Amino acid sequence: MSAVTWLTYVLPHRALSSAARKLAYSQNPKIKQWLIDTVVRKFGVNLSEAEESDASRYASFNAFFTRALKAGVRTPPTAPNWLSMPADGRVSQCGKIEAGRIFQAKGQSFTTAELLGDDALGARFNDGEFATIYLSPRDYHRVHMPCKGTLVETLHVPGRLFSVGPDAVRNVPRLFARNERLVCHFDTEFGPMMMVMVGALLVSGVETVWSGVEIPAYGDRIQRKDWRGKGITLDGFAEMARFNYGSTVIVLLPEGSGVWSNAMTAEAPVRLGEPMFELQR
Repeated sequence: MSAVTWLTYVLPHRALSSAARKLAYSQNPKIKQWLIDTVVRKFGVNLSEAEESDASRYASFNAFFTRALKAGVRTPPTAPNWLSMPADGRVSQCGKIEAGRIFQAKGQSFTTAELLGDDALGARFNDGEFATIYLSPRDYHRVHMPCKGTLVETLHVPGRLFSVGPDAVRNVPRLFARNERLVCHFDTEFGPMMMVMVGALLVSGVETVWSGVEIPAYGDRIQRKDWRGKGITLDGFAEMARFNYGSTVIVLLPEGSGVWSNAMTAEAPVRLGEPMFELQR
């Protein structure tokens, strides 16, 4: 375990994330530009793909971090039976959910019920499929729909804010079921689909296209919102949500719905819109 991962056990997660939020939204020219230039340099951010490629024109670090892409630099699969990758990033893990347990790393797993914050919801995916996609600080931080879906409900599940970097994934037990997260439940033509936006250390928020800021505010109990009958249907490849700092999105699909692309292997780099999962119609 690295020193950084060890420190996350004792650091005041929410205080640090609140401080990071203030910095991220600061419009002080020197502060915001130093933050942007540091991240661009350290992580090799490719601003040529951004709708605004001039780093000095962003009003705040958060505006830079949640930047839009130029039209056409990412495209969805052309075959109708393919679900598309929801984000730029790297595959942490993907595959079958085994008897209700989702594989995190060697010797580490957690249950569907723990992740979703609901036993009944978890049971619907106990033999289903999952993909965990890690977004690093260099990546595009908007998450898009793998396919067309109608929003059923969301659950804001409070928790810790551990780092979700590779070392933490290897060493923090049940990491994704312990971190604060927003569970988004969609109905699709092949059954239920879960999109789980997992927060992390220094992540200053998650926003959705239908409701705005969801995390923070921080809470001490699960907050459930019922969106049935509200007519919130998003097309495949449409923007769904965004992280205000890098983190992880987990996709859950029902048993028997299809097969993963051969490219979906642990640690593989992926890009928004690439073919991710082939539906078996």
